[in-house]
Amino acid sequence: MRIARAVRSEAGQGEGRALFERIGAFLVDQRLDPTPTHYAFAHRLFTDPDDTLARAVELITDRGVRITPRDIQTLTADERTEERAESDVDLKARAEGLVARTQMQVEGFADMVTAMRAETVGFGRDLAASAEAISSASDAPQADDIARITAAMLERVRVAEEKLETTTREANDLRQKLEEARDNARRDPLTQLPNRRAFEEAFAAQESAGGRMCIAVCDIDHFKSVNDRFGHAVGDRVLRVIADALSQSCRGHLVTRYGGEEFAILFTGVSLERAQLVLEGARATVQAKRYKLRDNDEPLGAITFSAGLTPVAPGEMHQTAFHRADRLLYAAKNAGRNQIQIGEGGGKNRR
Repeated sequence: MRIARAVRSEAGQGEGRALFERIGAFLVDQRLDPTPTHYAFAHRLFTDPDDTLARAVELITDRGVRITPRDIQTLTADERTEERAESDVDLKARAEGLVARTQMQVEGFADMVTAMRAETVGFGRDLAASAEAISSASDAPQADDIARITAAMLERVRVAEEKLETTTREANDLRQKLEEARDNARRDPLTQLPNRRAFEEAFAAQESAGGRMCIAVCDIDHFKSVNDRFGHAVGDRVLRVIADALSQSCRGHLVTRYGGEEFAILFTGVSLERAQLVLEGARATVQAKRYKLRDNDEPLGAITFSAGLTPVAPGEMHQTAFHRADRLLYAAKNAGRNQIQIGEGGGKNRR
């Protein structure tokens, strides 16, 4: 029994050593530092070669392209986002379903209250007319009692009308707030652009409907230095300016703030060449502006952005196309910034 265990142990050590050597060779070949993060990343590639992550790395490293630490960070971040999305999908569905049902109930309540107001007004009008007719047609002693009772009822009807009117306003306000809450979940509060969630939902809807798409990922150049030199208030102003410039120049297409100083644009129904022309126009517009501080008119310096633009292949996953555009953005940064790198799809790039 001890011998058998020893044989199995040696076999396991042999396999472990071979895996260790393959991981080491991969890190050296890709010029990656032997950090725990990089080792764990490579370990997964070799222990689960059929995994989505391994296939994505194979696409990136095809034709001799090396994977970068930024690629690893992006890929693992996307995966964590997907895992969180999968684990939260039931919760989100229940929450959105609850909001939708609540909104329907509020709308139904508002309609009911409106109908009650109309009936109350009609009842009060009929009651007043009947009381007047009774008083005119009768000289009986009971006429004064009838008038008094009728006046009391009319006062109650008036109070009920006021309460119903207030309730109607409150119901309409609640309905508007629910609509705003559903919209805010898909909107960036600083720039008022749609957010990452809105981008992914629009991509999925467009992919289901068919038709051509292009993705652009834009990043403000030297944005960290703007925050460091002038403060985050100025940085927020720059973000809003860039958001407005992209929205104006790319009108008709979905412009989103994807996160931080990064913007993503979903071009639909246009060719890659047309999307490039539109994006170049936005880049030139931003570059041509001269920015100053509001307090003392001190020049802020040139503000530019770099971008990666790629077409989306039919049936291609959002993460794959977006990652390709992000790599093109990274190439634009390395090539000097303030430019757009264009991808033809499938890893072929051109400037």
